[in-house]
Amino acid sequence: MKKTLALVLTLALGISLVACGKEEAPATEEPAAETTEATVEEPAAEATEEAATEEPANEDAAGDVMSYADFVAADLDTEVVVETYVQAKQSWWEDKATIYTQNEDGAFFIYEMACSEDDYAKLTEGTKIKVTGVKSEWSGEVEIVDATFEIEDGNFVAAPVDVTDLLGKDELIEKQNQLVSFTDLTVKSVAFKNDQPGDDIYVTFEKDGNELSACLEYYLNGSDEEFYNLVSGLEEGATVDVEGFLYWYEGANPHITKVTVK
Repeated sequence: MKKTLALVLTLALGISLVACGKEEAPATEEPAAETTEATVEEPAAEATEEAATEEPANEDAAGDVMSYADFVAADLDTEVVVETYVQAKQSWWEDKATIYTQNEDGAFFIYEMACSEDDYAKLTEGTKIKVTGVKSEWSGEVEIVDATFEIEDGNFVAAPVDVTDLLGKDELIEKQNQLVSFTDLTVKSVAFKNDQPGDDIYVTFEKDGNELSACLEYYLNGSDEEFYNLVSGLEEGATVDVEGFLYWYEGANPHITKVTVK
Protein backbone atom coordinates (compact mmCIF):
# COMPACT_ATOMS: atom_id res chain seq x y z
CA MET A 1 0.00 0.00 0.00
CA LYS A 2 2.83 2.39 0.89
CA LYS A 3 4.60 1.58 -2.35
CA THR A 4 1.43 2.26 -4.29
CA LEU A 5 0.89 5.61 -2.56
CA ALA A 6 4.50 6.67 -3.17
CA LEU A 7 4.22 5.86 -6.85
CA VAL A 8 1.03 7.90 -7.17
CA LEU A 9 2.68 10.90 -5.46
CA THR A 10 5.74 10.69 -7.72
CA LEU A 11 3.61 10.68 -10.87
CA ALA A 12 1.58 13.65 -9.66
CA LEU A 13 4.75 15.67 -8.95
CA GLY A 14 6.15 14.94 -12.46
CA ILE A 15 2.96 16.08 -14.14
CA SER A 16 3.03 19.32 -12.13
CA LEU A 17 6.64 20.12 -13.15
CA VAL A 18 5.94 19.51 -16.84
CA ALA A 19 2.95 21.87 -16.73
CA CYS A 20 5.09 24.71 -15.21
CA GLY A 21 7.70 24.29 -17.92
CA LYS A 22 5.22 24.91 -20.78
CA GLU A 23 3.83 28.03 -19.08
CA GLU A 24 7.30 29.64 -18.62
CA ALA A 25 8.57 28.99 -22.15
CA PRO A 26 6.59 31.86 -23.79
CA ALA A 27 7.82 34.27 -21.10
CA THR A 28 11.47 33.63 -22.08
CA GLU A 29 10.85 33.53 -25.87
CA GLU A 30 8.95 36.85 -26.25
CA PRO A 31 11.79 39.11 -25.12
CA ALA A 32 14.11 37.11 -27.36
CA ALA A 33 11.79 37.71 -30.32
CA GLU A 34 11.58 41.44 -29.51
CA THR A 35 15.35 41.68 -29.21
CA THR A 36 15.80 39.89 -32.52
CA GLU A 37 13.34 42.19 -34.29
CA ALA A 38 15.06 45.30 -32.94
CA THR A 39 18.48 44.01 -33.93
CA VAL A 40 17.41 43.14 -37.47
CA GLU A 41 15.30 46.23 -38.17
CA GLU A 42 17.82 48.89 -37.09
CA PRO A 43 20.62 47.89 -39.51
CA ALA A 44 18.00 47.59 -42.27
CA ALA A 45 16.88 51.15 -41.59
CA GLU A 46 20.50 52.32 -41.51
CA ALA A 47 21.20 50.56 -44.80
CA THR A 48 18.19 52.25 -46.38
CA GLU A 49 19.33 55.65 -45.12
CA GLU A 50 22.85 55.04 -46.43
CA ALA A 51 21.49 54.07 -49.84
CA ALA A 52 19.35 57.20 -49.88
CA THR A 53 22.35 59.42 -49.12
CA GLU A 54 24.70 57.63 -51.52
CA GLU A 55 22.50 57.85 -54.63
CA PRO A 56 22.61 61.67 -54.98
CA ALA A 57 26.39 61.54 -54.50
CA ASN A 58 26.68 59.11 -57.40
CA GLU A 59 24.43 61.30 -59.52
CA ASP A 60 26.58 64.35 -58.75
CA ALA A 61 29.76 62.46 -59.60
CA ALA A 62 28.32 61.42 -62.94
CA GLY A 63 27.04 64.90 -63.72
CA ASP A 64 30.07 67.02 -62.92
CA VAL A 65 31.41 66.85 -66.51
CA MET A 66 29.93 69.64 -68.62
CA SER A 67 28.76 69.45 -72.19
CA TYR A 68 30.15 72.03 -74.60
CA ALA A 69 26.81 73.86 -74.46
CA ASP A 70 27.06 73.98 -70.66
CA PHE A 71 30.59 75.36 -70.96
CA VAL A 72 29.46 78.11 -73.34
CA ALA A 73 26.60 79.02 -71.00
CA ALA A 74 28.78 79.06 -67.88
CA ASP A 75 29.69 82.43 -66.39
CA LEU A 76 33.24 83.71 -66.63
CA ASP A 77 35.45 83.14 -63.58
CA THR A 78 33.52 80.02 -62.56
CA GLU A 79 34.78 76.45 -62.29
CA VAL A 80 34.31 74.25 -65.33
CA VAL A 81 34.92 70.54 -65.89
CA VAL A 82 35.17 69.17 -69.43
CA GLU A 83 36.26 66.03 -71.22
CA THR A 84 38.22 66.82 -74.34
CA TYR A 85 41.02 65.59 -76.60
CA VAL A 86 44.47 67.01 -77.24
CA GLN A 87 44.81 68.31 -80.80
CA ALA A 88 48.11 70.19 -80.54
CA LYS A 89 50.52 71.44 -77.90
CA GLN A 90 51.74 75.01 -77.99
CA SER A 91 54.25 75.11 -75.16
CA TRP A 92 55.47 73.80 -71.82
CA TRP A 93 57.40 75.83 -69.28
CA GLU A 94 57.94 75.48 -65.52
CA ASP A 95 55.32 72.73 -65.15
CA LYS A 96 52.69 74.62 -67.14
CA ALA A 97 51.30 73.52 -70.50
CA THR A 98 49.29 75.44 -73.09
CA ILE A 99 47.35 73.20 -75.44
CA TYR A 100 44.62 73.16 -78.08
CA THR A 101 41.86 70.62 -77.39
CA GLN A 102 38.58 69.64 -78.97
CA ASN A 103 35.78 67.09 -78.62
CA GLU A 104 32.95 66.16 -80.96
CA ASP A 105 30.92 69.26 -80.00
CA GLY A 106 33.39 72.10 -79.57
CA ALA A 107 36.90 73.18 -78.68
CA PHE A 108 38.74 74.44 -75.60
CA PHE A 109 41.98 76.41 -75.45
CA ILE A 110 43.73 75.55 -72.19
CA TYR A 111 46.24 78.10 -70.99
CA GLU A 112 49.10 77.23 -68.63
CA MET A 113 47.58 74.05 -67.23
CA ALA A 114 49.48 72.44 -64.36
CA CYS A 115 51.52 69.68 -65.99
CA SER A 116 54.83 67.96 -65.30
CA GLU A 117 57.30 67.51 -68.11
CA ASP A 118 56.75 63.74 -68.03
CA ASP A 119 52.97 64.15 -68.31
CA TYR A 120 53.40 66.70 -71.09
CA ALA A 121 55.14 64.02 -73.13
CA LYS A 122 52.07 61.80 -72.68
CA LEU A 123 49.73 64.39 -74.19
CA THR A 124 49.99 63.16 -77.74
CA GLU A 125 47.50 64.06 -80.46
CA GLY A 126 44.10 62.52 -79.76
CA THR A 127 44.70 61.83 -76.05
CA LYS A 128 41.52 62.16 -73.97
CA ILE A 129 41.76 64.27 -70.84
CA LYS A 130 39.40 65.49 -68.14
CA VAL A 131 40.14 69.12 -67.35
CA THR A 132 39.08 71.07 -64.27
CA GLY A 133 39.73 74.79 -64.30
CA VAL A 134 38.28 78.28 -64.49
CA LYS A 135 36.53 79.76 -67.52
CA SER A 136 38.24 82.98 -68.50
CA GLU A 137 38.40 85.49 -71.34
CA TRP A 138 41.23 87.59 -72.74
CA SER A 139 40.66 90.02 -75.62
CA GLY A 140 37.73 87.92 -76.81
CA GLU A 141 39.47 84.55 -76.48
CA VAL A 142 37.52 82.24 -74.18
CA GLU A 143 39.87 79.80 -72.47
CA ILE A 144 40.36 77.60 -69.44
CA VAL A 145 42.95 78.76 -66.90
CA ASP A 146 44.22 77.54 -63.51
CA ALA A 147 43.56 74.04 -64.76
CA THR A 148 44.49 70.53 -63.72
CA PHE A 149 43.89 67.39 -65.73
CA GLU A 150 43.78 63.61 -65.71
CA ILE A 151 44.29 61.30 -68.67
CA GLU A 152 41.33 59.06 -69.57
CA ASP A 153 40.70 56.24 -72.02
CA GLY A 154 39.70 57.37 -75.49
CA ASN A 155 41.06 58.97 -78.65
CA PHE A 156 39.74 61.57 -81.07
CA VAL A 157 41.42 63.67 -83.76
CA ALA A 158 39.30 66.43 -85.28
CA ALA A 159 39.09 67.05 -89.00
CA PRO A 160 39.21 70.71 -90.08
CA VAL A 161 35.83 72.35 -90.63
CA ASP A 162 35.58 74.68 -93.63
CA VAL A 163 34.36 78.04 -92.36
CA THR A 164 35.13 80.16 -95.42
CA ASP A 165 31.47 81.12 -95.80
CA LEU A 166 31.45 82.51 -92.25
CA LEU A 167 34.12 85.15 -92.90
CA GLY A 168 32.76 88.53 -91.88
CA LYS A 169 29.80 86.97 -90.04
CA ASP A 170 29.01 86.89 -86.33
CA GLU A 171 28.47 83.12 -86.49
CA LEU A 172 32.21 82.55 -86.97
CA ILE A 173 32.82 82.89 -83.23
CA GLU A 174 30.71 79.78 -82.66
CA LYS A 175 33.66 77.80 -84.07
CA GLN A 176 36.14 79.42 -81.69
CA ASN A 177 39.24 77.30 -80.97
CA GLN A 178 38.20 74.55 -83.40
CA LEU A 179 40.46 73.28 -86.15
CA VAL A 180 39.12 75.10 -89.21
CA SER A 181 39.98 75.73 -92.84
CA PHE A 182 39.59 78.62 -95.27
CA THR A 183 39.76 78.21 -99.04
CA ASP A 184 40.87 80.56 -101.81
CA LEU A 185 42.15 83.38 -99.64
CA THR A 186 44.30 86.12 -101.11
CA VAL A 187 47.49 87.10 -99.28
CA LYS A 188 47.38 90.80 -98.44
CA SER A 189 50.42 91.26 -96.19
CA VAL A 190 53.07 89.41 -94.18
CA ALA A 191 54.86 90.86 -91.12
CA PHE A 192 57.14 89.60 -88.36
CA LYS A 193 56.68 90.19 -84.66
CA ASN A 194 59.40 92.63 -83.58
CA ASP A 195 60.01 93.26 -87.28
CA GLN A 196 62.43 90.39 -87.69
CA PRO A 197 62.32 86.66 -88.50
CA GLY A 198 62.57 84.14 -85.69
CA ASP A 199 59.32 85.02 -83.94
CA ASP A 200 55.59 85.01 -84.69
CA ILE A 201 54.48 85.81 -88.23
CA TYR A 202 51.37 87.92 -88.83
CA VAL A 203 49.55 87.31 -92.10
CA THR A 204 46.54 89.22 -93.39
CA PHE A 205 44.29 87.47 -95.89
CA GLU A 206 41.32 88.77 -97.85
CA LYS A 207 38.31 87.21 -99.54
CA ASP A 208 35.25 88.91 -101.01
CA GLY A 209 36.02 92.14 -99.18
CA ASN A 210 36.47 90.42 -95.80
CA GLU A 211 39.88 90.46 -94.10
CA LEU A 212 41.26 87.73 -91.86
CA SER A 213 44.22 88.31 -89.57
CA ALA A 214 46.13 85.11 -88.83
CA CYS A 215 49.24 84.21 -86.89
CA LEU A 216 51.95 81.60 -87.21
CA GLU A 217 52.45 81.08 -83.48
CA TYR A 218 56.16 80.42 -83.10
CA TYR A 219 55.74 78.30 -79.96
CA LEU A 220 53.21 76.12 -81.78
CA ASN A 221 55.06 75.32 -84.99
CA GLY A 222 57.93 77.75 -85.45
CA SER A 223 60.36 74.88 -85.08
CA ASP A 224 59.08 73.49 -88.39
CA GLU A 225 61.62 75.33 -90.53
CA GLU A 226 60.03 74.40 -93.85
CA PHE A 227 56.61 75.65 -92.79
CA TYR A 228 58.04 78.80 -91.21
CA ASN A 229 59.90 79.66 -94.39
CA LEU A 230 56.81 78.97 -96.50
CA VAL A 231 54.66 81.38 -94.52
CA SER A 232 57.34 84.06 -94.21
CA GLY A 233 57.84 83.91 -97.97
CA LEU A 234 54.19 84.29 -98.99
CA GLU A 235 53.81 86.89 -101.70
CA GLU A 236 51.15 89.54 -101.80
CA GLY A 237 48.35 88.52 -104.14
CA ALA A 238 48.98 84.77 -103.85
CA THR A 239 45.93 82.51 -103.54
CA VAL A 240 46.10 80.01 -100.68
CA ASP A 241 44.11 77.54 -98.60
CA VAL A 242 44.70 77.83 -94.86
CA GLU A 243 44.13 75.57 -91.85
CA GLY A 244 44.52 76.43 -88.19
CA PHE A 245 42.99 76.68 -84.74
CA LEU A 246 40.42 79.48 -84.59
CA TYR A 247 41.98 81.54 -81.82
CA TRP A 248 40.43 84.92 -81.04
CA TYR A 249 42.19 88.24 -80.42
CA GLU A 250 39.96 91.27 -80.83
CA GLY A 251 38.32 89.20 -83.57
CA ALA A 252 39.15 86.02 -85.44
CA ASN A 253 42.90 85.36 -85.33
CA PRO A 254 43.56 81.74 -86.29
CA HIS A 255 46.85 80.14 -85.32
CA ILE A 256 47.72 78.64 -88.68
CA THR A 257 49.07 75.10 -89.00
CA LYS A 258 48.93 74.53 -92.75
CA VAL A 259 49.10 76.70 -95.88
CA THR A 260 48.68 75.46 -99.44
CA VAL A 261 49.75 77.85 -102.17
CA LYS A 262 47.71 77.52 -105.37
